[in-house]
Amino acid sequence: MKITFLPDTYTVEELSVTSLMDRTYCIFDLEGTGIDTTVESITQFGAVPYKRGAGLGESSFSSLVRASKQIPAAVEKLTGITNDEMLKAPHFNEVYEQFCSFIGDEVLVTHAGYEYDLPMLERHCQEYGLTMLTNKVLDTKAMFTYIHPEVTDVVSTDFLIQYYDLNTEGIHRHDALEDCGIIARIFECVLDEYEKRGLDHFTADASKHMKRFVIPEMYLKKENEGVTE
Repeated sequence: MKITFLPDTYTVEELSVTSLMDRTYCIFDLEGTGIDTTVESITQFGAVPYKRGAGLGESSFSSLVRASKQIPAAVEKLTGITNDEMLKAPHFNEVYEQFCSFIGDEVLVTHAGYEYDLPMLERHCQEYGLTMLTNKVLDTKAMFTYIHPEVTDVVSTDFLIQYYDLNTEGIHRHDALEDCGIIARIFECVLDEYEKRGLDHFTADASKHMKRFVIPEMYLKKENEGVTE
């Protein structure tokens, strides 16, 4: 898969996933010290199996990851992950090995993973001298954008929660494992739309552009002493 980043959008090529309705997937999500994938550090992995019609699997994977930098106070508050917890958290290479063992060769599903989770993983793998995973990855943001060219908003998690009228009351947002549950519900809604349109595949198309997320004000340098996520 090839992801090409432009100033405000990105495109995807060299990816095709067939038999969308019948597969077992693995939903995954990451939390980090910030949004800038070139400098920030992963703080948490979450993953859970999913099959349409059967819902989430009984097994799941969740682990903190020791960050290589301090978590800004605003991010501690947002995620609930503290710098004190980082002192005892396992290092990335340990958690990544466990994560890869858990996901196996399943097709992965994420949200905004093409612009955040995958670049973060790739950079960390390079820094630790590890092999980047080769699983096919579906992104609910891209899947939604492909069938809704009329939508001009940035397709964020919050946008899709509102679009599909999902009830997230009581869910700890920005916890990697709990966010996997939200992604799974969004993915199910997207699959329902694909089925209604007679689509049972996702094929990347370089002519389709996804709008990149906008960095929230809480992460801007002028507001957070150099924080860029």
